[in-house]
Amino acid sequence: MSETEPPVPGLSVLEQATELARAGQPFALATVVWRQGPSSGQQGSRAIITAAGELRGWIGGACAEPAVLREAREVISSGVPRLLLLGQPGQFGGAVPEGMRVVPIACQSEGALEVYIEPVLPAPHLVIVGRSPLARTLDSMARALGWRTSLVAAGEFSSAGAAERSMVVVATQGHGDEEALEQAVRARPAYLGLVGSRRRGAAVLGYLAERGLDAQQLGRVRVPAGLDLGRTTHQEIAVAILAELVRLRASGTMAGPAGAGTAETGAVDPVCGMTVTAGPSGRPLARDGETYYFCSARCRREFERNPAAYARKGSRC
Repeated sequence: MSETEPPVPGLSVLEQATELARAGQPFALATVVWRQGPSSGQQGSRAIITAAGELRGWIGGACAEPAVLREAREVISSGVPRLLLLGQPGQFGGAVPEGMRVVPIACQSEGALEVYIEPVLPAPHLVIVGRSPLARTLDSMARALGWRTSLVAAGEFSSAGAAERSMVVVATQGHGDEEALEQAVRARPAYLGLVGSRRRGAAVLGYLAERGLDAQQLGRVRVPAGLDLGRTTHQEIAVAILAELVRLRASGTMAGPAGAGTAETGAVDPVCGMTVTAGPSGRPLARDGETYYFCSARCRREFERNPAAYARKGSRC
C-alpha cells in the first residue's frame, strides 16, 4: 500500500478560496499571524468568511470566532483589510502598533491572537446587451479596467445571463429594446441602464409597466444610461456610461444586495463583556422578556447565580 502525503495546512481553505473567486463570490480571508499561548488558534491558521457570515476553516475557538466573523463582514463591505489584535487591552500595554485594531475578548485561557483579514472581491461583472458600435466600444473599455464582461445580442439575452451583483446596460438602440429590458428587469441586477433618449425610455418603460412588470424595479432603470454629456459620439457615450458605473461603485451607492445572508448576529456576554453569537451556540437564556447570550457555561452559571448584577448588560452588536 502506497503512502500518501500529509495534507498541507490551510491548503483546503485556499482551494475553497479559489473556487469562490472563480464563482464571483466576495469573501474575506483571515490568517493568524501571531499567537500568545495558551490559544487554540495557531500561527498560520486560515479561514474563509463569506459575505453571509459562514466560516470555513479554523481561526480559533469560541472566544475569537464571533469577533473575527463580525470584523470580516465589515472588511467585505468596506473592501479595506484589517489587522486585529484579539485579547484584553491590558495584555498589550502601550505596545500596540499604529493602525492595528484591538478587539477585546475575554478568553478563559488568557491567550491572544493577531489576525490579518483581507477582502477578496470579485471583478465587476458588466453585461452589455446589443451588437451596436457603442456596445462593442463599452465592452472593450470595461475589459481594459479588468472587469468581466458579457457582450450579448438582444435576441440571445435572458434574465439568467445576469446576477444580482451584475451591472446591465441595454444598448440595443431600437432593436428589441422592450424584450431585452424586460429580461434585464427580471434579473434584478445591481445596475440597469438603457441607452436611448428620455422620450424613448419613457415609451419602453410605459410598455413594460402595462405588461405588469414591478413598478419599483422599473423605477431603478437609468435612462439614458451614463453621465449626461449632451449630444456626443458613441465612443464618448461609452465613456460616460463607464464613468457612471465607476462613480456608483466607488461611492458605495450601487443598488442591489451587498452581502445579504442569514448569518446569526452578534451579542455581548453580560458577564465577561466579550462578543458572542446571538444564536443557539451562544447558550441563550431568557429572563424578564430579554434573551442573553454567553461565551461559556461558566459565564451562564455566573449570571444565573446573580442575575441582578448583570441584567441588561447584554446587548446586540
